[in-house]
Amino acid sequence: MSKLGTLGARLHHGEVGYDFVKNRKIWYGISILITITAIVGLAVRGLHMGIEFQGGAVFTTPKNMSASVSQTETWAEDASGHDAIVQKLGDGSLRIQIAGTDTQQSDQIKEDLSKNLDVPAEKINADLVGPSWGDQIANKAWQGLGIFMVLVVIYLAIAFEWRMALAAFVALIHDITITVGIYALVGFEVTPGTVIGLLTILGYSLYDTVVVFDSLKEQTRDITKQTRWTYAEIANRSINSTLVRSINTTVVALLPVAGLLFIGGGVLGAGMLNDISLSLFVGLAAGAYSSIFIATPLVADLKEAEPQMKALRKRVLAKRAQAAAKGETTDSAADEGAYDADEPDDAAPAVVGPRGQPASRGRGRGRPSGKRR
Repeated sequence: MSKLGTLGARLHHGEVGYDFVKNRKIWYGISILITITAIVGLAVRGLHMGIEFQGGAVFTTPKNMSASVSQTETWAEDASGHDAIVQKLGDGSLRIQIAGTDTQQSDQIKEDLSKNLDVPAEKINADLVGPSWGDQIANKAWQGLGIFMVLVVIYLAIAFEWRMALAAFVALIHDITITVGIYALVGFEVTPGTVIGLLTILGYSLYDTVVVFDSLKEQTRDITKQTRWTYAEIANRSINSTLVRSINTTVVALLPVAGLLFIGGGVLGAGMLNDISLSLFVGLAAGAYSSIFIATPLVADLKEAEPQMKALRKRVLAKRAQAAAKGETTDSAADEGAYDADEPDDAAPAVVGPRGQPASRGRGRGRPSGKRR
């Protein structure tokens, strides 16, 4: 078995682990800082909306053009008085996007481009995009996002509970805000491909979160019938048991997206790939982070505010204090009258005890309460 596989097995069985829940205030602080930066960037710089959202004209030249992209961009901006985006396509033709132009302006721009490019005007194809169409696309995107959020909350509230639904909702808002803020800071163009990318990362982020929640739900069944572990400790166990799986799926998903963003968009100059690849890259990374560091610790905070969980925590700490006063180890205290025979085998958290040391999980398993024989 590989080292990563061995680590995954040890994490799953609670032999090693990191206390994510205990250090949740650090993760909350990092997320708040990143989110504020994203919001400030969005407020100051704004989003660079594509031609599909603000309207304009798209000109396509014949194949095998000798003019450079930078020179054509200068000619287009001089002819229109607006910013222009020029892309060289695979057949050698040029695609020129100019926002904020109408039919009369586009005719004049087409004439000027034909003179500068030394191409007959009738061979330059011009397509107009009205701003109303872009507004319609934007409204549909917002409606789809709103419906998606509502359905997600309803499903999680039914399948799990409302606290998990709330935590997942917060994590999704966290991912969207960071991704949109990065777009504002970087200045990449927002196109329908960007919207598709955003909806894609929401589904991925939700999947990763549900995997942890499902493990947490299974391990906390009948939690109040035992006095070994608090809810936060079992929540931490759930994160650790699915940690390697989350890392593997995230890395595998990020590799092809990184190829689109850095190689396709950066090295090869296929700028049209940037609009969707950046949203996927940032969103996938933010989604994996929020599933581990935000969603589950937030559920633990919400659950431990319940009277039942507060009472359980007092019983657990009292049992450990009593064991410490008798000079017993965490393991012997767990064996002596504190284990419920109906408790799931994998209900042990990765980090327990006053010194944060993992307890042995094999002792007392499947036996009723009492001294070891």
